[in-house]
Amino acid sequence: MKLALFADIHSNLEAITACLAHAQSLGADRHAFLGDLVGYGADPVAVLDLIEQHAANGAVVVLGNHDAAAIGRPDDSLNDNAQAAIAWTRDQLGKRQRAFLAGLPLTIRDDNILFVHASAAAPERWTYVTGPAEAQESMTAGNATYIFCGHVHEPKLYYMGAGGRPMPFRPVPGTPIPTGKHRQWLAIVGSAGQPRDRINKACYALADMERSRLTFFRVPYDHSSAAQKIRSAGLPERLARRIERGA
Repeated sequence: MKLALFADIHSNLEAITACLAHAQSLGADRHAFLGDLVGYGADPVAVLDLIEQHAANGAVVVLGNHDAAAIGRPDDSLNDNAQAAIAWTRDQLGKRQRAFLAGLPLTIRDDNILFVHASAAAPERWTYVTGPAEAQESMTAGNATYIFCGHVHEPKLYYMGAGGRPMPFRPVPGTPIPTGKHRQWLAIVGSAGQPRDRINKACYALADMERSRLTFFRVPYDHSSAAQKIRSAGLPERLARRIERGA
């Protein structure tokens, strides 16, 4: 099984379309969408309809904090730009899209894999995994060989080292990483729709579960069109600049 992993799409249709096409070209036969499908970007309906089609064909989809906010669940942690985008997004969503988001779980467990948006330690709190301490909490609570998540908007990999301490690893795009089942792994797959590591290419990961390999990819896409849509929608200028700059 080749499992394509996408997170933090944030209503960026151009980015997720490019990532899906790239994954298909590499033989991906299963997909997982790790939350924050909406927010920030200008194509929430098109993105949700696309992901719902994949869900109907067996894709994994979990809820993110922006998704929860878009269906009216309070989130005081969102900044003013994020709140403005959520208010706009709510006005765009129809009954079908709201029902789809409302039905998404916080986590999905599939054998030795756990899918979650943020930390697996109290997923409803939307805790960021920003270092080894948070990684350890998530890995302990998740209790799975592979934990796949997003939320941080930058790609990162942790494996459980000697003495039960997570070891951080920054992946090189396009370079396969051996991820043997004798260790526990936590992969933050980066952001497809709003990267924040100063690279304006979409980010996703592909897990070859049979060969125990994980590869992160950066995919070029038409970020200029995506940014122009944000401006045309009247969303905050900062949101357009972020996807143009990747930061």
